[in-house]
Amino acid sequence: MVHHHVSRRERGLAVEGEVLHMTCRRGEVTAPSEQCQERPEPRARVDHTRVAATGAAPDLSPISDSAAPVGRYRWRICALLFFATTLNYLDRQVIGILAPELQTSLHWSNADYANIVAAFKVAYAIGLLSMGDILDRIGTRRGYAIGLSAWSLAGMAHAFAGSVLGFAAARAALGFAEAANFPAAVKTVAEWAIIAPLVVPIIAVKWGWQWAFILTGLVGFLWLGFWLAMYRKPELHPQVSARELAYIQADGIEPTERISWARLLPHRETLTVCLLKFVTDPVWWFFLFWLPKFLHDRYGVSLLELGPPLVVIYIVSDVGSVAGGWLSSHLIARGWSVDAARKTTILVFGVLALPIFFASRTTSLWTAVALISLGTAAHQACSSNIYTIVSDVFPRRIVGSVIGLAGFSGAIAAALVSEFVGFILTATGSYTLIFGLFSFSYVLAWVILRIGIPTIRPIQL
Repeated sequence: MVHHHVSRRERGLAVEGEVLHMTCRRGEVTAPSEQCQERPEPRARVDHTRVAATGAAPDLSPISDSAAPVGRYRWRICALLFFATTLNYLDRQVIGILAPELQTSLHWSNADYANIVAAFKVAYAIGLLSMGDILDRIGTRRGYAIGLSAWSLAGMAHAFAGSVLGFAAARAALGFAEAANFPAAVKTVAEWAIIAPLVVPIIAVKWGWQWAFILTGLVGFLWLGFWLAMYRKPELHPQVSARELAYIQADGIEPTERISWARLLPHRETLTVCLLKFVTDPVWWFFLFWLPKFLHDRYGVSLLELGPPLVVIYIVSDVGSVAGGWLSSHLIARGWSVDAARKTTILVFGVLALPIFFASRTTSLWTAVALISLGTAAHQACSSNIYTIVSDVFPRRIVGSVIGLAGFSGAIAAALVSEFVGFILTATGSYTLIFGLFSFSYVLAWVILRIGIPTIRPIQL
């Protein structure tokens, strides 16, 4: 597992699973880190690698405002990882959007589809625990290339699966490989989740559902060419100037620590964070994989009609991701304690999620869309604060360990809930109980937080 630094200044950062984000300033993949942003330029540092290689005397002159501007090659690497995350979510969403079509064409039962979804989440959970070590051993450039190639091939393999077992195997391979990606902030997830419902239905209707999997997988190999051509470590990259390298390296590298579960789990704060993810993550994964099927079953929405409702839902969830970070930060700026600000924000958005229950009862499609949008926005807002609480409470050197463990907890919960959803739909054919339970998830998370972490403050570990 990769254990890295999460800045306490970070706002609005959340992911399902282990947060593995990149610092665009440094120009290389690290995790987790601050959102990409410019800062005041530092004084130059000695580039020991280049001095050793060239024999040139080090330039110790300070960087002044009048000097030439710092290069911007690091932003190209930012863009590459941003689009890789887009591909990651595109590949995993295809099956959810095609679920009604696949269920009809391949004669799946609700239980069959639940098993296929659960296979992805179990493999993803396992990947979260192992991919960090794999990437540490083989390096970022090679590891990312192998990971993206593997999940692209796994995505394409769906097109050749003719049975439930075949789809489950393809989903498992996709889930494990996608754990190598560095899922970005919830805001990025929400913004780019809208691509799949706009593109996938058109491909499936025009060329068949198999091509939806094949083409989305092939796009990954196009990205791979750019990655291999453009990415090197900053100190070894010919297009990174000495001035930009000094800027990238100005913050130094935070020390990290590998810590065993045996040391983490006895702490109530660790268990609390894991429980928070356990009760909230399944809601988001349900919407990601089951929502198109719900809209089809309940309102008769066809494949080509899925785009507008899903786009609205994901755009509103994007607003929630921003609002969650803004509200807690705003309260802190007004003098509230970190404890009060975080918990109040989670409670506010938890209450906003309560009307989700009625989405399964209303006869109006767009009323259901509005209610579900509240739920996805609430999830994004609560998740952003949950992950910020991790950096509020735990020492920086072990934040990655806690995040990985919490991500594993959320992924396993999502797999279990998928099986539960399949069982309920098979037994009743109704989504009422499912939406009813989800509507209370975030208020329950607030209660768990209040009990598990009475006061949000740093602990010694």
